[in-house]
Amino acid sequence: MRLLVAKPKAPLEGEIVIPPSKYHAHRALMLAALAPGESTIVQRTDARHVNFTVQALRGLGTDVRAVGDGWRVRGATGFSPRSDEVSVGSSGTTLYFLIGLAALADRPVRIVGQRYFKRRPIGPLLRALKRMGVRIDYEGQGLPVTVHPGRPRGGRIRIDGTLSQWISGLMMIAPFAQEPTTIEIRGDLNERPYLELTIEMMRQFGMTVIAREDWREFSIEPGQQPVAADVVLPPDIGSAAFGLTACALHPSRVTFRSLQPIHGHPEASVLEELQGVGVPMRFAADGLSISIDHDGTPPVAGRLDCRDIPDMVPILSTLASRARGRTVLSHVAHVRLKESDRVASMLQLRRMGARIEFDGTDLEFQGVPGLRGAALSSFNDHRVLMALGIAGSTATGVTELSYPHAYRISYPEFLEHMNAIGIPAAVTPRVPAAVGGRE
Repeated sequence: MRLLVAKPKAPLEGEIVIPPSKYHAHRALMLAALAPGESTIVQRTDARHVNFTVQALRGLGTDVRAVGDGWRVRGATGFSPRSDEVSVGSSGTTLYFLIGLAALADRPVRIVGQRYFKRRPIGPLLRALKRMGVRIDYEGQGLPVTVHPGRPRGGRIRIDGTLSQWISGLMMIAPFAQEPTTIEIRGDLNERPYLELTIEMMRQFGMTVIAREDWREFSIEPGQQPVAADVVLPPDIGSAAFGLTACALHPSRVTFRSLQPIHGHPEASVLEELQGVGVPMRFAADGLSISIDHDGTPPVAGRLDCRDIPDMVPILSTLASRARGRTVLSHVAHVRLKESDRVASMLQLRRMGARIEFDGTDLEFQGVPGLRGAALSSFNDHRVLMALGIAGSTATGVTELSYPHAYRISYPEFLEHMNAIGIPAAVTPRVPAAVGGRE
């Protein structure tokens, strides 16, 4: 099967409701599971990766129920697994966070995942957890990993700052340690907004992490106990960026709405970046909507630092391929460790006529006036699939993409939303021009 995408025959028009943030959902669910009492999480998301977190928590014995438009979580002071094995599916966040937290179970747990998931880089996290005193058994650098019960010791832990999820995973288990924990960052610190989100979410559940002013050291006191909380998930700006980019590259009149104010998301800075290159966005005074009324002129080129917004590299690559002039996406090397090597994946834009160079650290684009359709691989990476799909909507001919349902991992409404505003896209054998396109 393939996802087929073609150029719309009319300006993009309509309204998109931004889905809830999966970044907040993962953290809220896990912290609620360890907070005695009942927590509620409002604005439930059906993103597949979040469902993997829900399933894994249920496998660890947590009562998580869908109630209305949210979840109700009955937490406890630890886990009582229902079996010897718990799967994290293909969710990196679930994997990185639960490997440490599984030590709070009352029996050994073997953490497994989907077959290809064994290549996800967890060696630095595993070594840091062992230094903290978590008892784990593993071979090589990946899954499966067996986690034995027992609160970690704590202590001074050093870890590379390559991926924020490694650091967040240590932060979330550290309050349960027997002694104070200090997490020291080595090398470059990437993805700081995601660490800010972890600390803020822990605060909502009554736990404290002290960050040094330069964010290269974190102190966590032992023996902390999370308390139940009610959390409302904000909109997922990372998902909205796909539709916003589509509108930036087409004549469009589209409104993006949210049930909650559009702030507090680790990728919120991408909105400023889009405005900075000329995407005509207008924000409602109440913070509940973004409107675009655009003539289709591609944005101007610029330099965007992607150290803190790695998940935006695929869609920013699509935007940069059409921008007027030379665009540099800097500090992108760490995105090669995501669901796919996202640098290599997005270099496929060359097959559509894009002009791109990669020097090992930065991606450099010379914008082109148009792209042409091509058959490409999404590498089963949701963000690559959606970014190349948006590129295909600006191309002559039809673009064909493999693993056509990968978008369900993070943005299950993606295909429906793109069709609704006029982008003809469909999974074969349906004809894309007949779905969502206006004659």
